[in-house]
Order: sequence, then C-alpha cells, then structure tokens
Amino acid sequence: MRAIKQVKKLIENNPTSKAGQTFSKLILSLESEIEFLVKDLYQLDTQEFDLAMEVLKDWRIDRFYLGKAKAFDAATHAQALSAVK
Repeated sequence: MRAIKQVKKLIENNPTSKAGQTFSKLILSLESEIEFLVKDLYQLDTQEFDLAMEVLKDWRIDRFYLGKAKAFDAATHAQALSAVK
C-alpha cells in the first residue's frame, strides 16, 4: 500500500493521536505549502518516522496523485477535531 494511503488510514483511525495530528500537519503543509516543524517528525516512533519519509518521497514523485486529495480531506477533518477540544 502506498504511504499516502497508509497515512490516510492512520489519520482516519486515530485523528486525535499524536501521530494522527503530526501526519495531518505534514499533509496540510505539503498541500498548502506552509511551514512544518521537522522536529515533529522526530517525536514519531521509528515505524511512523519511516512512513513519514515515504510520504515525502511519494509526494515529491507523484505530486498530482489523486490519493493526496483524500489524505488532505482526512488531515483537515483531524485538525478540525483537535480545534473543537
């Protein structure tokens, strides 16, 4: 499964978790070309960090992949959930 799809599932399944929030910020940053703190990646566990690196590779290689839009929607929803708290 492509990294972007894995992240989409992770965000949808755990939108308020630390990893879900980090991936949401990463996806929103990549899509909107806004700043993202690299130090946030270092707070992920090793497997999640590796997944984040794959997302960066996929995003760079395949900038117009349709799955990005779905991941962006999941990330936006997760951010909205955290804002409600």
